[in-house]
Amino acid sequence: MRKEQQQYYNTVVGVFDRIANENPQMEDAARAIAQSISRGQLIHVIGTGGHSNMAAEEVLWRAGGLAPMNAILDAGTNLIHGAKRSNIIERLEGYTPKVFDAYHVGETPGEVIIIANAYGINSMTIDAVLEARKRGMTTIAITSTGFADNVPKGVPARHPSGMNLYQEADFFINTFMPYGDAVVDIDGIEQKTAPTSTLCNTFAINMLLLTAVAILKEMGIDPPLWTSANLPDGDRKNKALEEMYSSRVRHL
Repeated sequence: MRKEQQQYYNTVVGVFDRIANENPQMEDAARAIAQSISRGQLIHVIGTGGHSNMAAEEVLWRAGGLAPMNAILDAGTNLIHGAKRSNIIERLEGYTPKVFDAYHVGETPGEVIIIANAYGINSMTIDAVLEARKRGMTTIAITSTGFADNVPKGVPARHPSGMNLYQEADFFINTFMPYGDAVVDIDGIEQKTAPTSTLCNTFAINMLLLTAVAILKEMGIDPPLWTSANLPDGDRKNKALEEMYSSRVRHL
């Protein structure tokens, strides 16, 4: 293994260890999810901009994943429609409430929304947590303090209020993403390479949801979990869940 590969490996393993062991609100956040599912509600998931969208994609129709996950995959910030376009829209104040309306977010009391954003400072992110609060929802932030605590107020990337997602949500899962995102030094190159944000986000959200699955079982509820459609009996096992949620989960 090259020294650069070793540096990346060591950094990611260290971050994963912190996510697993230094998140005191993980259990309570997972319990909120389990209780919401027990009430027959969907769990909304939004990745507010750029590559953070992949956290929402990760939980949609996922092998071993919970079925009632309403992934909000907004075309405005999806990279397939243009990376710079995504960056512009994630900085657009007032955009998020309309996205929520389109996905029927917060229409019943006590719904849960997971807001995933590696940086936790842009307008779409802060508007998401504030709008969810207005709608009486329980908010779970998957983000890091690294950028939030170090990016000055007033820079274009920030919501005009200067708020940080991790301070506004009901529950906060810290991804411990290193400042700068990329973490590997290569001799003679000024900019570091090898990003970490997507790995941090997806590991954290899977840790959160597997905990919710365990809590559901402890509550005496059989967790509604997808089987991989690539297994020989996957289609058969998934049919009942597809019939139950296809009319409610927009991208299913």
